[in-house]
Amino acid sequence: MKISMTTPHSTRPAPGRRLRRMAAAAALLCTGFTAVAADSSPAYNFLNVPSSAHVYGLGGINISNIDGDINSIDQNPALLGPEFDMQIGLNYMRYIGDSNFAGARFGNRASDHGAWAVGLQYYGYGEITEADAGGIVTGSFSPKDVSFSGTYSHDITDRLRGGATVKMLYSSYAEYTAFAIATDLGINYYDAERDLSLSVVVANLGGQVKRFDRAYDRLPLDLRLGWTQSFGSLPVRFSVTAWNLTQWKMPYYKVDSNTDNSTPSEPELKESFGSNLFRHLIFAADFVPSEKFHIGIGYNYKTRTDMSTYSRSFLSGFSIGAGLRVKSFGVGVALAQPHNGATTLMFNLSTNITDLLY
Repeated sequence: MKISMTTPHSTRPAPGRRLRRMAAAAALLCTGFTAVAADSSPAYNFLNVPSSAHVYGLGGINISNIDGDINSIDQNPALLGPEFDMQIGLNYMRYIGDSNFAGARFGNRASDHGAWAVGLQYYGYGEITEADAGGIVTGSFSPKDVSFSGTYSHDITDRLRGGATVKMLYSSYAEYTAFAIATDLGINYYDAERDLSLSVVVANLGGQVKRFDRAYDRLPLDLRLGWTQSFGSLPVRFSVTAWNLTQWKMPYYKVDSNTDNSTPSEPELKESFGSNLFRHLIFAADFVPSEKFHIGIGYNYKTRTDMSTYSRSFLSGFSIGAGLRVKSFGVGVALAQPHNGATTLMFNLSTNITDLLY
């Protein structure tokens, strides 16, 4: 017996230096990552922050989990379909420091085998003290990023769907602004009888149209693979997501947490085969006893190891989320703690406009 959750595919029909410092500070708030050189330019790492509480609870990135919430299609445009006709989704995240993220997305049927959606995401990082190259405080500023997206998907066969998302990205850090265009291309294979979902996504193809200054900031181009499946009558979906596949080596620095503060140890560079492998993988399990409720947990090894030079907690790298559908409304919440000083919380709300009107 397979999980009886209403899902998109289950209803699918057949067929200057100061600028750099400011940008880095804002990006660090957004990502919670350490300054490891393996990552792409930090200016656009906000693109890795999900807008779905369900996805955030499953480790932060999941391109293959079949979900009836339109907030999740930012992970893979091929997850959008005609079943999202007239659905609207809202999301809010309280992130690290004073960061607040929020957005909205609307989807609609384009045909029996196609759909389109538009979305708007805002990433605000709070107020940051501004100083010149000499360290003299000159005031404060509130850096922000804004993403406007348009998505289209189409059924290739009764089990295969493809999609594309185009994102317009505006960034404002003090008096500096930038504009970029990014594209996500995705494909998803879903076998309802086996409850098996496989996905491939090429994320963030594109580049800057207007630079902050003279330097060119690259988008975090990424190749991602995803697998999600349940087994037998067990109402649990297991997922493994591979990401950052455009690069193999992802070294990080680790500090011995048992060392006395009076004699701190030197950071130790970790770059073994095992650490590189697991920093590319996100593991998740989603308990779905009915179509109206789910609770999931995820483990992101990269997040945990990125925090190894900070005051990480036992929960670093883990996340948990839950969702409930009441009548026409879907509500989701997710929680994670990258390190001791940062507890992050995300909320989702979705509904079908047609249900509200009629």
